[in-house]
Amino acid sequence: MPLIPEEPQIHESVPGPRATPAPGRAASTPRPVPGPGPRPATSRPGRPGPQRGPSATPSQRGPRDAAKSKAPAASTPQIQLIPASAEGALDAAEEAVDLLLDSGRAPHDILVLTTGDQHPWAAHELSFGEASYWAQHDAGDDVFYLDAAATERAAGRPVVVVAVNGGPDDAAARALPAAMTRAGVLLIVCGDPQRINALVGVGA
Repeated sequence: MPLIPEEPQIHESVPGPRATPAPGRAASTPRPVPGPGPRPATSRPGRPGPQRGPSATPSQRGPRDAAKSKAPAASTPQIQLIPASAEGALDAAEEAVDLLLDSGRAPHDILVLTTGDQHPWAAHELSFGEASYWAQHDAGDDVFYLDAAATERAAGRPVVVVAVNGGPDDAAARALPAAMTRAGVLLIVCGDPQRINALVGVGA
């Protein structure tokens, strides 16, 4: 089944990292569905850093509520496609992260994958060595940016955002199902819909 772009819900006042749209992409980005149980955001995307403390767990409920909360865990995550050119996919992913944080999703709930050039934050952190970079992943304190080729080492998170920003077709094709298995409630794919549908085995 092809991934169908969701109906845009334009929010003129929603802040984003850029005032002008990236080339080859619409001026506004559809608002991602944050998924159940968002927690307040404590930092901004692109600036991962330690949080004040561990996030609260929702296990303070009674046995009946705990039983109810087991059902959604086995469900397939929602998928949202945000149309963008390869050049604009990373910008679209950044805006999606901004919107998720603005809607109350916690930074450590979000994993961002790139199929082409690495996110600037990932490239910067890797310049200090892989041990330090992966230590931040394992700490799970903030938004984490990762090359899709290294997805097998990544832990799952409630929300996974994939920027199809270039790279070989076979790498991008492997990244999409890998991202699906790591997304708990929501998978957002930013890129050219025609190419993405072809990558998941659907004719253009």
